[in-house]
Amino acid sequence: MPLPYQAVYDLAVVGGGINGAGIARDAAGRGLKTLLLEKDDLASHTSSWSTKLIHGGLRYLEYYEFRLVAEALAEREVLLRAAPHIISPLQFVLPHEPHLRPAWMIRAGLFLYDHLGGRKTLPSSFGVDLSNSRWGAGLKNSFHRGFVYSDARVDDARLVVFNAISAREKGADIRTHTKLAAARRERGVWQMTLQDANGETQEVSARALVNAAGPWVKQVQDEVSAEPTQASVRHVKGSHIVVPRVHEEAHAYILQNSDNRIIFVIPYQGEFSLIGTTDITVEEYEHPEITGEEISYLCGIANAYLAKPISAADVVWTYSGVRPLYDDGSADPAAVTRDYVLKLDAQTGAAPLLSIFGGKITTFRRLAEEALRELAPFFPQMKKPWTMSEPLPGGDMVKSDLAAFERDLRARYASLDPGLLGALARRHGTRSSRVLGNADTTADLGEHFGDTLFAAEIEYMIAQEWATTAEDILWRRTKCGLHLSARERDAVSRYLHDRPGSRAPAS
Repeated sequence: MPLPYQAVYDLAVVGGGINGAGIARDAAGRGLKTLLLEKDDLASHTSSWSTKLIHGGLRYLEYYEFRLVAEALAEREVLLRAAPHIISPLQFVLPHEPHLRPAWMIRAGLFLYDHLGGRKTLPSSFGVDLSNSRWGAGLKNSFHRGFVYSDARVDDARLVVFNAISAREKGADIRTHTKLAAARRERGVWQMTLQDANGETQEVSARALVNAAGPWVKQVQDEVSAEPTQASVRHVKGSHIVVPRVHEEAHAYILQNSDNRIIFVIPYQGEFSLIGTTDITVEEYEHPEITGEEISYLCGIANAYLAKPISAADVVWTYSGVRPLYDDGSADPAAVTRDYVLKLDAQTGAAPLLSIFGGKITTFRRLAEEALRELAPFFPQMKKPWTMSEPLPGGDMVKSDLAAFERDLRARYASLDPGLLGALARRHGTRSSRVLGNADTTADLGEHFGDTLFAAEIEYMIAQEWATTAEDILWRRTKCGLHLSARERDAVSRYLHDRPGSRAPAS
């Protein structure tokens, strides 16, 4: 007897962060009929509030997380090839503080870091004289010795969006602003009630359910499972501040503190520096916000190194995210493992439930492969892994060369501002022409809201990237919000509200 449900999926994924989007992409590409549910916007929580790095995690070596570091370093190579438009190499300078970590320990750690992941494209680490070279830019003249190593930066929210676009193009059904209102096992499948932003509901079914709800993973698990899981989540808040740029060189800093933690100081969006992060265990994870103590903490560490001190008055933007780490019992939040843990609930004859605990943005693709390996026995028809070699949307550039692509784009649109073209290339990659169309002048791109944001791009993000609000556009699909005045940001809100058929709220 057919089930009285409107849609039947192989796999339903709850959570539109990087892990959920990555799993949906991989699953759809393997031939599974896939549904991705996100109660808010894509990447609207943890996945857009990261330190925006693709890295192995140098400090994890001190906690003997060798497998995690090796996997992350190997993934760094894969992702640099897959998404050169939103992922780029970045060098980090570690000023030496002998009383915190001896030079031999740092050299040993960097040697491991250079070799654990099979580094191919990035330069190896080396020592530098900070007092007589560009590597000491912006630092106090009391720092003389340092070390340089390589990692990469990423536009984290766009990484999520491109995974979702790829999943959709492989056949997945992507539903934002849609929550899982209820789910139960019945006749060997999951029967689910979905609720959209207007309160309307729909019944669907799926043969398997993946719980990639991030900070809400245990809540979802306990709501849908007959037996609450024993696995626990450590909710660790990480906050960042953005200040006017502290030096003009291209490299970032990794700074040590006396509590054995480190913070990053990263060139950001051209004219700013991004500083973070904190590690604070929290109970509230719905709307995390930075505290005055966190701002003081970050400024304090930075000021121990910077020649020109910064203060709370210099902060132009802050953000906080809650990392849903697997609770391994560590007393120190900074020591809690960043590795991922997959928990499969697969009772005999019942539809499987796979819950994702922990993880880091760098290893999302490998996590997705592991998730589908766990589910493979339930889908014997599932195709083989494929994501290692296929670029993300917009990343299909010759030799992954963004600079060469930008030159080609400037030649094609010679009458447009090169700065605008560069910004679009770094947001959309080879799909920039889908935004630009046949534009000969900026007037062809519609209303200009300031910086590099035009109506044509907003319309593209609404039509192709699930954007619905000014926040989606200004702070996730782009970071133009940092460069626009309050009046200009309000103009974006009004534009969205006044569009025909718009559901965007008024500013």
